[in-house]
Amino acid sequence: MSLENFHESGLWRRGFTIATLFVAGALAAYGQGRSTLVVTSTNDPSGNSVVVFSLGAGHTPALWPTEKLPTGGKGGASANAGIVQFIGSLGAVANYGSNTVTQLVRYGNAIGLAKTIQLAPDCAKPDSVALTNSHVFVVGATCAESHAWPSGYVDGPVVTLPDTSAAQIAVGDSWAAVTLTSGSVLQLPLAQDGTLNGSMNTISLPSDADMVPLGEAFWGDTLGFTPAHSPDSFAILDQNQSLYPIAGPTPSYPTNAPCWVAKGGGNIWYTGNSPGDAISIFFSDNQGGVFYKSVPLPGSPTDVTVSPDGNLLAVIYAAANNAYVEVFAIDDHGDLSPIATSPAIGVTSFSGVAFSQ
Repeated sequence: MSLENFHESGLWRRGFTIATLFVAGALAAYGQGRSTLVVTSTNDPSGNSVVVFSLGAGHTPALWPTEKLPTGGKGGASANAGIVQFIGSLGAVANYGSNTVTQLVRYGNAIGLAKTIQLAPDCAKPDSVALTNSHVFVVGATCAESHAWPSGYVDGPVVTLPDTSAAQIAVGDSWAAVTLTSGSVLQLPLAQDGTLNGSMNTISLPSDADMVPLGEAFWGDTLGFTPAHSPDSFAILDQNQSLYPIAGPTPSYPTNAPCWVAKGGGNIWYTGNSPGDAISIFFSDNQGGVFYKSVPLPGSPTDVTVSPDGNLLAVIYAAANNAYVEVFAIDDHGDLSPIATSPAIGVTSFSGVAFSQ
């Protein structure tokens, strides 16, 4: 069924009609006969929407659009990642142009909209979110903040940012990190209850790895991030502020630039290489790492994620003025095999991508 036919059938309305019931119901139904869903957003400045694709099983897996849900807010973010996140049966998407975050809830094999979460006072333009079981973290042009989850109220000190160039927020075991495209990484320690504690350390980056930090992901308390326009286009940073730059694919920017990051199993990291039209793979330990190889894509990737079970990778990319989602299988060695690509649905670009399983 096409996305247009899905809308005409009226089935999409289920995302709205169960809004007062599905938080508790979704949690109760978690794991019961669930399909693998891939969730992204249109990031439309005039009206953001969440788009849901279902990964069908069988000898020839297919990735079909099943829902398009207007969030009630506006998009418009750029040079960012992690604008959509999911953990368990709850998800979140940031509405950059409306200063809000929309809570998403999965019920059975459908995604619905729950509540609208307002940013803290004086915070604006959210472009990235991160989820734990008890908090949602949000970063925008002016602030980084934590909210209780799923209630949504601000539950920790708000951290004022040094400039407006935040690209992504991610959360580890004891600290959160914000990448600033202006050339640094912010270390935001967590309080014992898992909220931001209000302090901030600016990590100065070396000259070979300080150009346009963008994507990031945690491995416990070790951060992997991409100073995308640098010769050392991947780097490892630990909680003690020890930093280990890693040379990326050659030639470097502007031919290759790993931009977006997803943590795979073991010591594997996957990055979306936007100008290289590829997924570039790195291996690391706690004192550095090495570039492995690049897997070509039909277009330019704008975010990448690994499924909760670690068996799948999804990437969003744009090609020929259309946006696509592609899903890869991850084998025991971390190598990728393409298994399904979404059809074009009349959207020119997607922002953020997350699995719901």
